[in-house]
Amino acid sequence: MARPQPASPSPVLAVTTGEPAGIGPELTLQLAAAEALPAALVAVGDPQLLAERAGLLGLEVALPLLAPGMAVPAHRPGVLPVWPVALREPSRPGRLATGNAAYVLETLDVAIAACRSGQADGMVTAPLHKGVILDAGHAGFRGHTEYLRDACGVDEVVMMLATDSALHARQPEWAQGKALRVALATTHLPLREVAEAISGPGLARILRILHDDLQRWFGIEAPHIAVCGLNPHAGEGGHLGREELDVIAPCLERLRREGLHLEGPLPADTLFTPRHLAGADAVLAMYHDQGLPVLKYAGFGRAANITLGLPLVRTSVDHGTALDLAGRGVADPGSLRVAVALAADMARRGAINS
Repeated sequence: MARPQPASPSPVLAVTTGEPAGIGPELTLQLAAAEALPAALVAVGDPQLLAERAGLLGLEVALPLLAPGMAVPAHRPGVLPVWPVALREPSRPGRLATGNAAYVLETLDVAIAACRSGQADGMVTAPLHKGVILDAGHAGFRGHTEYLRDACGVDEVVMMLATDSALHARQPEWAQGKALRVALATTHLPLREVAEAISGPGLARILRILHDDLQRWFGIEAPHIAVCGLNPHAGEGGHLGREELDVIAPCLERLRREGLHLEGPLPADTLFTPRHLAGADAVLAMYHDQGLPVLKYAGFGRAANITLGLPLVRTSVDHGTALDLAGRGVADPGSLRVAVALAADMARRGAINS
């Protein structure tokens, strides 16, 4: 399919508006009202929902509908083009409806197809609600990351969150001026399943993806990756668990012989200190709540989620649906703004490196 030429040299980003009862629709509208953005945005969602939410919040945002193949115009404050996807049932702020689970998944499918066909340079996702999608009968749904992996037909993806150093008014002193990137060896698993999910071959695949995509999307020629151990004190020489000795350390040594610059396995409670972070381009944590609390402390609301290992650019917010805030006009679009900025940067760099 020939790619339609956008009306602007800026990257075109498809923004899925997420769970309709949450804050995703209003964050997208707030961002569309911004004076300047580094990309041309097109929302993927229900235009009536967006119009109703804009009216509720007193936002004056025009919502022109785009048919497939139409050029996405350059960003203008107060204008949000829409690729329409219809709600399955009416939606109210803060009230989940299982009938709309299929709607949320369809918005993802539309954005993925647009990226793969060349209609969009990347996709940015507002938060969805995993529980309501599971309750609607979509068994096995784990989240955006795994859904994108399966939709794109790749064997492995890596979830990485990154802060934006330019927006870190709330960063702790040790992190001032430096972006923090934390990738995960496992994502949305119960804690009791984590140790069994970590294998030498799997860890090697994840580290190669992290290394290659730091080069491809972030322009880091020789990435330095600090790797957490799984157990307290990185296993204390085998006294607190053998995963470091039997799995993690041998894997890192094999990859070092391939030329990867890896440090570890290091105790997670001391890895996230200035001495280790100063020279690291990214940290690989073994599980979700090992690395992400530190990153979110450093830059919550000013960070974005990135899926590595895909044939397309995908970023997302660092927070959830915030049902209690929906429709009140108090939700902060800061993380969505960072996700858009990172996706735009990645799309430009990917075009250069392709």
